[in-house]
Amino acid sequence: MNRIVVLGVSAGAGKSSFARKLSEKTTIPVYHLDAYFWKPGWVENSEEEFSAQQRKLVEKEYWIIEGNYSSTYNIREQRADTIIYLELPLIICLYRVVKRRIIYHGKTRPDLGEGCPEKLDKAFLKFIVSTYYERKIKMRKRIKQFKEENPHNQVVLLRNQKEIDQFFNEVIVKNNLHS
Repeated sequence: MNRIVVLGVSAGAGKSSFARKLSEKTTIPVYHLDAYFWKPGWVENSEEEFSAQQRKLVEKEYWIIEGNYSSTYNIREQRADTIIYLELPLIICLYRVVKRRIIYHGKTRPDLGEGCPEKLDKAFLKFIVSTYYERKIKMRKRIKQFKEENPHNQVVLLRNQKEIDQFFNEVIVKNNLHS
């Protein structure tokens, strides 16, 4: 595991927290795509600049890149050797999004660029609920294809907190990665 993509079924799946903890355990630097996509005031970065930034990141020898962003997935996928996919239940994702809103009220999360205070609206909640199951199917196909294209690639599917905890307790140790 040298070049790791962390994906999630939805907002609130825990991608950012997971990637941060994985970085701490492995000393591999983590890059949060939200911080590259959003400019201050929740202004979207241009597709060209966002793609160029990712091309620079994937040139590095070691990285953890966290975030879905399907439009630029192929940039990360081509250089990755591992995908870790978090597929937590919808109710957990919704709970975490609401909890995150409360914890970071009026503040910017560490995985976002400056000037993007935490927010939550009905449209975002509706987006999470309405795309969850479709996204689940899409992500499963994506990770299957990643493994099929190169049998040496690693795919880790984690579906609940118990599996996440087990990953950190067993897989990290198995790979002789130090904490």
